Amino acid sequence: MTDAPSPPTLDERDQVARANASGKPAVVFIHGLFLLASSWDPWRNFFEANGYSTVAPSWPGDPATVEEGRRRPELFAGTTIGQVTEHVKAVIQGLSTKPALVGHSMGGLVAQQLAGQGLACVSVPIDPAPFRGVLPVPFSALKVFSGVLRNPTNRRRAVMLSYDRFRYGFANAVDEGEARQLYDEFLVPGPGAPIFQAAFANLNPRTDAKVNTLSPSRGPMKFISGERDHAIPWAMVNGAFRRQRRGFGVTEIEEISGRGHSLILDSGWAEVAEVAKVFIDEARRG
Repeated sequence: MTDAPSPPTLDERDQVARANASGKPAVVFIHGLFLLASSWDPWRNFFEANGYSTVAPSWPGDPATVEEGRRRPELFAGTTIGQVTEHVKAVIQGLSTKPALVGHSMGGLVAQQLAGQGLACVSVPIDPAPFRGVLPVPFSALKVFSGVLRNPTNRRRAVMLSYDRFRYGFANAVDEGEARQLYDEFLVPGPGAPIFQAAFANLNPRTDAKVNTLSPSRGPMKFISGERDHAIPWAMVNGAFRRQRRGFGVTEIEEISGRGHSLILDSGWAEVAEVAKVFIDEARRG
């Protein structure tokens, strides 16, 4: 990565200080595109109730609230995968022990990058965005992001998913009322750059969307895939899993029936959190 890291925010430093002071093992949650760190709040409460400390870094430039993000989309413009990874790395390096990493979508790609750098004791990528070497790219994934990719100027801009694209790509496995509630409560504009970087990773040897899958210090890793995910379908998650299992350490994958890309947000989030926690518990016990 060549991007200079943005320093941790005051809130992130406070989270790290609390985690270190607790003496409890830490779990770091990494959000994906179109969401903020607050989307992990239920997961943080769940893990903290089960003996962990938690940290949820923002992406560089993220606003404090969904309302501010929608009002000021320019805050997200131009952020790259490399900048996100370096920023989260800077936050993690403040922790006194290696954390577990849980990442969703683009955050799942970032979690794999950081694990490949030896910064995680265990990691759980959930419906992770693809990295260089992962094939294929199914039609449904292209359909979700085609509105961004068809305009090259979106690489430097922030874009907002329309409700229809969110309904198809993220919330296709929940009913209409819940889909609308999720869109209104959680969705913010996202930088276009990471979408272009991930989509064209196999054509660009210098892409930010690279993962060291052969790192001997990677640690155990479990992929979670939503059966009905249109944004990052099983074929893409399994492609990443197959690349990772060639390397070192325990590598697992689990498909959760009937779930879409909103599986960390929607009313079934606790089922997914439990799957992640069980794997993290087992990995920590060795």
